[in-house]
Amino acid sequence: MTDSDADALVRAFRPDQLRGFRIGVTSDRRSEDLIAAFERRGADVLHAPAIRIAAAEDDAELTADTLAIIAARPDVLLATTSYGVRRWFEAADAAGIGHELSETLTHTRILVRGPKARGAVRAAGLDDSGMSDEETTKSLVDHVLRDGAEDKTVAVQLHGFTDEGQLQRLRDSGATVLTVAPYRWSLPADSSRVLRLVDSICAGSLDAVTFTSAPAVEALFAAADGAGRLDALQTAFMGPVVAAAVGHVTAAPLVAAGIEAIIPPRYRMGALIRLVCEHLEENRIQRLSTRHGEIELRGRLVRIGDAEAVLAPLSLALFRALLSAEGAVLSRAELMTAQPDMQDDHATDVAISRLRQSLPVPGIVSTVIKRGYRIAI
Repeated sequence: MTDSDADALVRAFRPDQLRGFRIGVTSDRRSEDLIAAFERRGADVLHAPAIRIAAAEDDAELTADTLAIIAARPDVLLATTSYGVRRWFEAADAAGIGHELSETLTHTRILVRGPKARGAVRAAGLDDSGMSDEETTKSLVDHVLRDGAEDKTVAVQLHGFTDEGQLQRLRDSGATVLTVAPYRWSLPADSSRVLRLVDSICAGSLDAVTFTSAPAVEALFAAADGAGRLDALQTAFMGPVVAAAVGHVTAAPLVAAGIEAIIPPRYRMGALIRLVCEHLEENRIQRLSTRHGEIELRGRLVRIGDAEAVLAPLSLALFRALLSAEGAVLSRAELMTAQPDMQDDHATDVAISRLRQSLPVPGIVSTVIKRGYRIAI
């Protein structure tokens, strides 16, 4: 998180800003920062890393790839992530070839994907020659191809998963491509937390889910598919649950599934936190004036005057629908669309009864004989 991001967040900070909201976090690295930022603002957080970052299993292979790059003295290095650059140099130092790697790259044109990778390159005592336009591997490759890659040797620091399409573009242009993978992405050993996240999304009991990498989106989809709930999960993201992605590359699998994600204008963690806060405050708080007092529904928390209560998922779905109707009558059939698990009129009546018991003030939901239910305004 940059200093400017942190300053903006401090100015916007309120300890009750996200009170009542529940947010899912899918990241592994730096998840503590994200979770702490949301919790300081009053949110409940469900943390379920969809993928984990692990150092390369075989340091011998990493060393061999590094030696190949040293021997080749590449014309260009594409540095994609700060963690990858740091891990690469740490592994090279441990293998006793750190000096040789640094000396080789002193004569190499280094292009970085973003400011964090630039910081890692400079921390290693090297200088870069430019940054990608869109902070993506594709735009890095575009940069190389614009300058001509024929007969050049291009080294690529991979970042968790291999984008073969971009590597092939370099090869097709006549470049010799060498790769090094200082770390990899893997599925968590225990899938129970991810499956709990899937269940919470499908139930609509989360207000937003944050993503910081495209593979995390794909891993969540795969987990939902394995549980037979992919359609339900994607439908939830098109309805009550907001998908928040740190950038357009991260959002690509969401967009491909027809899900509209919110994306900050700057691809930074601080900007993502601020966007989630602003979006939930501006779009996910419902208010209605009634004879019982002002009703405010923020996430799972309902306030009526000075009284408040936390609603269960089914009661929450029904209350959202009734509030959206602003006092108009909703039939049982219309209420069933708010919660598909209700299969008949009796189930709807029972659910309304439970909602009434959950509300902190009596008389909020009234029955209109032979027609349905409404908020008593």
